[in-house]
Amino acid sequence: MRKNSTLKGLMFIMPWLLGFLIFNLYPIIASFYYSLTEYFITTKPKFVGFSNYKSMFSDPLFWKSLTNTLLYVVGLVPLGLVVALGIALLLNIKQLKGVSVFRATIYLPSIVPAFAFSAVVTLFFHPYIGFVNTILSWFGIEGPLWLSSETWVKPTIIIAAQWGVGGAMLIFSAALKDIPSELYEAARIDGASKFTMFTKITLPLITPTIFYYLVTSTIGNMQIFDLPMLLTGGGPANASMSLGMYIYNQAFKYTNMGYASALSWILFGFIIMLTLLYFGFSKKWVFYMGKN
Repeated sequence: MRKNSTLKGLMFIMPWLLGFLIFNLYPIIASFYYSLTEYFITTKPKFVGFSNYKSMFSDPLFWKSLTNTLLYVVGLVPLGLVVALGIALLLNIKQLKGVSVFRATIYLPSIVPAFAFSAVVTLFFHPYIGFVNTILSWFGIEGPLWLSSETWVKPTIIIAAQWGVGGAMLIFSAALKDIPSELYEAARIDGASKFTMFTKITLPLITPTIFYYLVTSTIGNMQIFDLPMLLTGGGPANASMSLGMYIYNQAFKYTNMGYASALSWILFGFIIMLTLLYFGFSKKWVFYMGKN
């Protein structure tokens, strides 16, 4: 009977197991092997050891794309945290009417396809007929070129990406509603101000959610691809090229799969290091309610 149960269990998980082995595990193992080879799509892989990894040290585009990616993370993660948490706090006000409408409206941009979203952003930040520069011109300010400027292109993408914070906003809204109201009532009786209640009650109790956001947002933004690719294609002068875009170019534009695989493993290494760094420091500031 135990053998039959095991067999039935394997049959039930077989679709997922086959999908994992074929579409996840095999590509991971194959990419590591290809990273040690000189492999173009039209040629057979030729084992070259760690030559692809050594080539990165003398590749200026690798360092440029890596720097851009880290700058994206530094800009997108904290700003996204502030915007998402700020909106969630505003929507958590009990006296606010029509909260569900506001919540749905704010969440809507996060499910818009990236191509449509990028078209709106391009028009919004157009240097001559765009909404932003039009508003600035009313005050006698000449707006920059935004997406066509090496200086402004990354800040523009970082700002534009905040239109998609709806998912994070919902997560923070759920975390805020999970805080017992008795804690706030006791704090009011003791004469605590709203700022004190926020810093002493709200923030400590949502630190697990903040930690979750930091980890997932960092992993996602280290792989940023769609917005820079659709808005600028990596320009101007590679000022907006991310490491994910550079991997894509090496793999599918130049068909250099060996070098692209090596770049992918370097990106994976950075993601692992940052994630472990987060977990290492989480014990010092993440508070789990009910845990001794």
